[in-house]
Amino acid sequence: MGPTPHIAVIGGGSTGAGIARDLAMRGLDVTLVEQGNLTHGTTGRMHGLLHSGGRYAVSDQASATECIEENRVLRDIASHCVEMTGGLFVKRPEDSEEYFQKKLSGCEECGIPAEVVSGEEARAMEPHLAKDIDKAISVPDGAIDPFRLVVANAASAQEHGARIETHSKVTDLLVESGEVVGIEVEHDSGPGKRVHGTEGGTEQIRADYVVNATGAWAGRIGDMAGLDIEVRPSKGVMTIMNIRQVDTVINRCRPKGDADIVVPHETTAILGTTDEEVEDPEDYPEEQWEVDMMIDTLSELVPMLDEARTIRSFWGVRPLYEPPDVGSDDPTDITRDFFLLDHDERDDLPGMTSIVGGKFTTYRMMGEQISDHVCGKFGIDADCRTADEPLPGSEDFSVLRDYMDEFGLRSPIGRRSVERLGSRADEVLKTDGPNPTVCECEGVTRAEIQDAIEGSGSDLNAVRIRTRASMGNCQGGFCSHRMASELHSEYDESIVREAWDELLQERWKGQRHALWGEQLSQAALNYALHATTQNRDQDPADGEPVDFSAFDTGHSQAGGVDSADVAADGGTDGY
Repeated sequence: MGPTPHIAVIGGGSTGAGIARDLAMRGLDVTLVEQGNLTHGTTGRMHGLLHSGGRYAVSDQASATECIEENRVLRDIASHCVEMTGGLFVKRPEDSEEYFQKKLSGCEECGIPAEVVSGEEARAMEPHLAKDIDKAISVPDGAIDPFRLVVANAASAQEHGARIETHSKVTDLLVESGEVVGIEVEHDSGPGKRVHGTEGGTEQIRADYVVNATGAWAGRIGDMAGLDIEVRPSKGVMTIMNIRQVDTVINRCRPKGDADIVVPHETTAILGTTDEEVEDPEDYPEEQWEVDMMIDTLSELVPMLDEARTIRSFWGVRPLYEPPDVGSDDPTDITRDFFLLDHDERDDLPGMTSIVGGKFTTYRMMGEQISDHVCGKFGIDADCRTADEPLPGSEDFSVLRDYMDEFGLRSPIGRRSVERLGSRADEVLKTDGPNPTVCECEGVTRAEIQDAIEGSGSDLNAVRIRTRASMGNCQGGFCSHRMASELHSEYDESIVREAWDELLQERWKGQRHALWGEQLSQAALNYALHATTQNRDQDPADGEPVDFSAFDTGHSQAGGVDSADVAADGGTDGY
């Protein structure tokens, strides 16, 4: 038997992490590289729906069948990432009865458990549904935490010997003698865990095979080798509410359209979405009317949304793909199926395959198929085990235990911690020192923060996606400085401050489209607290005296932060 093949996987979303885990579990040598944090792209900017397949039961039955199959798998292998909320496809009086019946029969044809409930029964399940809802179809939709799921896949891959490199952008494909033989990577802060202030550098990673799992960015990777990968990015907006107005996934039962789903997600509800084709997956308009449409339209299903508090909005880009000879004009017509593009067979360039299209719910199935494909290239006969072996955190975790007394945590913090950590709760929460709550909104403790820092270095946004700290109502206003202080025992002040600044910038970005009502008051309070207690407005207290009369003109001439600068400030990530 020859040496173990080395596979380079580009992309740290759900598909890339799933591929890395699968290949590593089959015994291959794997390196995964991601240009940002894990979930930096589409995976970190989705509404958190674990599809039953019901949304595709009329228009795309092959995808619907895949969804219900993987729905069942993920409930088993990722139980600490999944909440089985159930779902309702609700019909308003103006919605088509014919389409309702097509949805019902489509679910039955695809093997999706579906039951018709009356409007009264639907409102008994969800009291805030509109009074004029006629009836609904109940399906096994769920909510899933994409951040937790991807981190767990990456952790499992590492346990099986994989190398995971975040903040490492691919700058070139290495092509020799007409074959892809590796990748060139620019590390933001050097290989390994990210540490702010550490000098980065370029690395050439030689590989026996390269997998392009970059989703909407797949075409950019293809361009590096002169390949034409016809991904059609489609943007969609999601709006996050401050509480869960519903505890069941609410879908509108009508043909394709915008603003037709509400997903209860952790402590919030996420409204979605739109479907508009864009040229560039990183450069597209984010417009207020899109957010307004989410609230106005979905208030027809859940009227209390009209007066509810929004805490942020974000946009994601779907990596849609269809064969060039199809030529759909409307992105909603493009299949949600996935495609393997073997560039040896397709473009006469051996050494690389791209995987494009697909959905979050079917990430594991996509990983299995491309891992089969890669193993076939090397004559390796190794079975896929990812559908049977639980992810870290979901081993032997079938019943939620009450850890509150055991770990000295007050209700409901203990329950929230265990829901996030799953079977790792003992390992993380058993600590000799005090374990205060760092983030009250999401109930995140010091032990969880320190566990996340151990896995992510000084990157507080990486800590955020592992724990949900700073993702609640205050959007980091009350907890970001506490998160930063947890770095101080290991990192110098300059590193801590840079990480803290980066977290605040990221938290600000999504609030810009939610600045009205109570959330505007929250943003103003956050600014006042940070300015007066941390001097974040850079008040020149030790400099020249401030000429306060300058403010009478309506212009900021006092050397502080101009309001226009604050309004224009942004971050780097979405969700």
